[in-house]
Amino acid sequence: MALTREEREQFLAEPHIAALAVDAGAGRAPLTVPIWYQYRPGGDVWIMTGLDSRKNQLIDAAGRFSLMIERLEPTIRYVSVEGPVVDTSPGTVEQLREMAARYLPAEKVDGYVDFAWKNHGEQVVVRMRPERWVSSDLGTV
Repeated sequence: MALTREEREQFLAEPHIAALAVDAGAGRAPLTVPIWYQYRPGGDVWIMTGLDSRKNQLIDAAGRFSLMIERLEPTIRYVSVEGPVVDTSPGTVEQLREMAARYLPAEKVDGYVDFAWKNHGEQVVVRMRPERWVSSDLGTV
C-alpha cells in the first residue's frame, strides 16, 4: 500500500542509509552507492560528499539524483525520492557534525568528525528538491 505524504516524509526524516543513484553517462548503468542523508519534512534533502568525488561530478553533470531508503522491520517499507539539485555549497564542520550525530552514537560523533574533517578532503553539500516519490508499506513477511 502506498504511503501518505505525511508517512513518506516522516519515513524519509528517519536516519536510514540511502542508496543514491545518478546517471553515469552513455553506455553505463547509473552509479548507485550507499550514503548518509539529511531531511526534514517539507524541506530539501541534502547529502555531503567529496568535492572531487565521482558522485559529485556525476550529480553536477546530471543536475539531479535519486535516493532509495528501505527498512525490513517492523514492516517492509520503502521510499524513493528523485528531484533536481537546487544548491551546491561548501560543506562545513557543523553540517558534518549534524550528519554524524544523525547516524552515530553520541560518544562517537566527535572522533568521527575530527577524523573525517582532517582526512576526507574538501566536502560539498548538495541539496535536492523532492519532485517524484514512490513509496510502499508491503507489510510483514
